[in-house]
Amino acid sequence: MEYEIELEKLDCTQELGEKPVIVAGPCSAESEKQVMETAGKLKEMGITIFRAGVWKPRTRPGSFEGMGSKALPWLRKVKKELGMKIAIEVAQPTHIFEALKYDIDIFWIGARTTVNPFFVQDLADAMKGLNNPIFVKNPVNPDLNLWIGAFERLSRAGIRKLAAIHRGFSYFGPTKFRNVPQWEIPIELHRRLPKLPILTDPSHICGRRDLLKDISQEAMDLNFTGLFIESHINPDEALSDKEQQLTPDDLEIMLDSLIIRQAEVDDKHLMNTLQHYRKQIDLLDDELMDVLEKRMKISEKIGQYKKENNITIFQNTRWNEIVGKRLKQAMEKDLSEEFVDKVFRAIHQESIKKQNKIMNE
Repeated sequence: MEYEIELEKLDCTQELGEKPVIVAGPCSAESEKQVMETAGKLKEMGITIFRAGVWKPRTRPGSFEGMGSKALPWLRKVKKELGMKIAIEVAQPTHIFEALKYDIDIFWIGARTTVNPFFVQDLADAMKGLNNPIFVKNPVNPDLNLWIGAFERLSRAGIRKLAAIHRGFSYFGPTKFRNVPQWEIPIELHRRLPKLPILTDPSHICGRRDLLKDISQEAMDLNFTGLFIESHINPDEALSDKEQQLTPDDLEIMLDSLIIRQAEVDDKHLMNTLQHYRKQIDLLDDELMDVLEKRMKISEKIGQYKKENNITIFQNTRWNEIVGKRLKQAMEKDLSEEFVDKVFRAIHQESIKKQNKIMNE
C-alpha cells in the first residue's frame, strides 16, 4: 500500500538525539517552581527534551485542564536557562500560534485529537511550513490507518520531521493497564513506515508507577526509538495523573535498570546461528501454509455438503468442542491459551467466510 509520506525525510534523529531517546517531564506544568525544579533534576540526568502539558484535554469537565498560556514563559525559561528542548501538546491552531511566540521546539498531537481527521487537518494547515518536529500519539481506538492518516495529512502540509508516540489503546473490560499496549499495532506501523521514529509512552499505557519498568523494557526490546514518560518533582501532589508519574530520582533508577540490546549484529558467528534458526522457522512457516491450505479446502467441501443438505454453517456444539480441545492442548504444549484462542478463532472465521461464499453462490 502506498502512503503519501516522504519517508526519506522522516528521520529526526538530529533533533531528538541518539537512541534511546528520553522525553520526560510532568503531566502538567503547574507552577514555575515545579517546572524549574523538575527540569533541573532531569537535566542533571542528561535528559535534553522536557515535556509538559499546557492545555490538558480532560475526560470530564471540572478536572484540572492545565495552566494554558500562563505556563509558556516557564517553559521558555527552562529552554533559556537549562538549554533543554521543550515539547508540548497542541489540540487547536491557536495553541500552535501561541506556543511559537515562546520558541517551543516540539509539538505533539494527543490521542483524542488524532482520532478526528478534521482536527488533524486543522493542525496540519496551521503547521504548514514549520520545521519543528511533530509527534503524533496513536488514536484512542486501535485504528492503524487512522494513525497513518494523521502522518499523511502532516506530510502533505510539508511537515517532514515526524515521530510516533505509542500510548496504548482504550479497552472496555478488565485490564491492569490504563490503556492496553496492543504492541502489534506499533509493530505494524514500524513495518509499514520503517523510517518513522516510534517512542512508547509507558505512563499512559500503565496508569500506575509499578508497571512502568516492564512496559519500558518491552519497548526497548522491540527496538523502539525511546520513551515519552512523565516525571514530577513531587508526584503525590500533582494536579493530574499523580499515580503514573515518577520523581526524577525514581526515573533515573528505572532508566539505569533498563537493558538496551543491540539492534544490529556484526559478529559473523552470531549471524550464522541466527540464520540457521531463521531457516528452520521459514520451513515450518511453509508447512503451516500448506496445512492451512488443506484445511480450507476441507472447509469448502463441508460448506458444499451443508448447502446440499440445508444445514447451517455455524454449529455451536462443534465450535465449543474445537475450542476446548485446542485450549487443553495449549496447556500441554506450553503455549499461551490467549495465543491459541486467537489463532483458532481466525481460522474458524476464515472457514465461515469460505462456507458462506459457497452457500450463497
